Amino acid sequence: MSAGELRVAIVHEVFHGADGTDRLRQRLEESREAGAKLALLPELPLHPWVPASREAREQDAEPPEGPIHRSMAEAAREAEIGVHGGAIVRDPATGKRFNRALLFDRQGELVGTYDKMHVPCEDGFWEADHYEPGEALPRPIDAFGMPLGMQICSDVQRPSIPNALGAMGAELILAPRATPATSFERWRTILRAIAVTSATYVISVNRSMPEGGAPIGGASIAVAPDGSVLMEATSPVTPLVLERAAVAKARQDY
Repeated sequence: MSAGELRVAIVHEVFHGADGTDRLRQRLEESREAGAKLALLPELPLHPWVPASREAREQDAEPPEGPIHRSMAEAAREAEIGVHGGAIVRDPATGKRFNRALLFDRQGELVGTYDKMHVPCEDGFWEADHYEPGEALPRPIDAFGMPLGMQICSDVQRPSIPNALGAMGAELILAPRATPATSFERWRTILRAIAVTSATYVISVNRSMPEGGAPIGGASIAVAPDGSVLMEATSPVTPLVLERAAVAKARQDY
């Protein structure tokens, strides 16, 4: 990897169930073998889609550094690749639950977190019954040679924070999601607009199939800083090279 690029892998798959950890390790190894330094997973990738139901169960959340956290950290360390994933995390002091993005480096060390701020509550996506809105604004994280900002799904439908992340120096915005295939055209438009107005790469990895009656599905997408679509993918692993020079040019042009 040159100093002017970041190689990532879009992993269009979720990893709950008895074989989930084994499948995650396999996909991370495939990502590393494809040259990626960072693997990008969908929203809540090691959970079933529990917001399909309004019932919030105790076992759906974990404390900080709980079992899902540890599974992702160990998988990152064993595969020697950074991982962007997430979990439903319970604050031990307040009992509040959050949909938390978790960013690990290739040693499995946690290098960044972000709690989803805009939480839907609608049929199949009863998220407000399962976790609270996040309480802290994100800031760029420079752990992979390209400063990145974290958002989650419906956060990017309010573009002020992605634009602020770009203004603070982020060159890549990650927005894992769980959305229906029928809404993809709207998501493509939103993500392209955010890329242009923030002059950043924008990558959104979707959950891959319906769960619990929630009509989840449709492509993951990567958008360049000029708003052009780099790829739309439903393959399990799709490698991609991000060039810092493209960010600099987009910022000069825009």
